[in-house]
Amino acid sequence: MSVVKINVLTVGEEMREELEKRFASRAGAVESSDGFEWFELLRPAEGTDKYLVYTRWRSEEDFANWMSGPMQAAHRGGSATAGSEAGVGTGAGVDAGEQPKRPAASASEVWSFEVVQQAGPKSS
Repeated sequence: MSVVKINVLTVGEEMREELEKRFASRAGAVESSDGFEWFELLRPAEGTDKYLVYTRWRSEEDFANWMSGPMQAAHRGGSATAGSEAGVGTGAGVDAGEQPKRPAASASEVWSFEVVQQAGPKSS
């Protein structure tokens, strides 16, 4: 049964563009991980300052392996933030030759779910 991890990032208006740039610069970082199934970065459309980082994994074990592996450290720019799979939003991160970046998100929490039912488009 697949598991879903949703990282809820609180991002002020002044840091939204920066957060999205940081995710874009790491595009492809998680996709090759064993057990990875899906990723989406969801921008708030109205009434909230919360971005949602949706990832879907084959199992809890696959997610845990990614969290503890070398890809996770690279994804966070080398700074570990317990419970946050989206360090580009919360971790300080350092690009080659640059000063540490200030966090784009002011808070982060991870929601966990098991997929119990799913549907897709019907075939014609």
